[in-house]
Amino acid sequence: MSTSPSPLPSPTGNEKPAAVPLPLGMHRNGVWIFCQVILQMLLVPYLRYRVRGIERYPRDSGALLLINHQSYLDPLLVGLPLKRPVSFLARDSLFRVPIVGWILRNTFVMPINRDMAGTDSIRKSIERTEQGFLVGIFPEGTRSRNGEIGPLKPGFIALARRATVPIIPVGIAGAYRAMPRGRLLIRPAHVVVYVGEPLDPLRVSELTQRGREQEFVTYVHEQLTHCHQQAEAILHS
Repeated sequence: MSTSPSPLPSPTGNEKPAAVPLPLGMHRNGVWIFCQVILQMLLVPYLRYRVRGIERYPRDSGALLLINHQSYLDPLLVGLPLKRPVSFLARDSLFRVPIVGWILRNTFVMPINRDMAGTDSIRKSIERTEQGFLVGIFPEGTRSRNGEIGPLKPGFIALARRATVPIIPVGIAGAYRAMPRGRLLIRPAHVVVYVGEPLDPLRVSELTQRGREQEFVTYVHEQLTHCHQQAEAILHS
């Protein structure tokens, strides 16, 4: 029984190479887009929102975003202008709240059990970056009480140590005025998000070694402070 030979390549050389599919984390879904459009219509004019430096995000890979924490608005403000999703962590109890849980599940938020938060958050976050997601974390661990960057909790070091993607500091200014701790309603304010240069990978590799963790915390605090100051300067310009 004869078999047909495989077709030979065309001699013209005009064939287009097969499209390479983008990583999973490059794609927004319908729920993300819907929420994003609504929030853009509401928050951009109300907060006179501006962003600088989004061209520093990698175009073809995930990244780990280290963000200063001013308010509950911060995750929304970081993802507001982007054409790709940002994946954040949230305690798993929120996923049991009607409607809220459905939105979280469909906007790439990762549920974390506080009893297993250390290892579970690292594993899930690394998986997301490998899938091409921008993964956002707040090294301060809690919202600022005065708008300034507080001490950083060392829990993020283990994640930075394992990350194989760019690590990018992001500064937010003005969100503290819009929605400070203890306030449930958003008040008019001017908000700026500033995306900094990726951290030097060689320096990250050196400073995340055992025994040098405090140096790494200091390095990250300096970079976040710079981004926050840049955002404040734009805010007041």
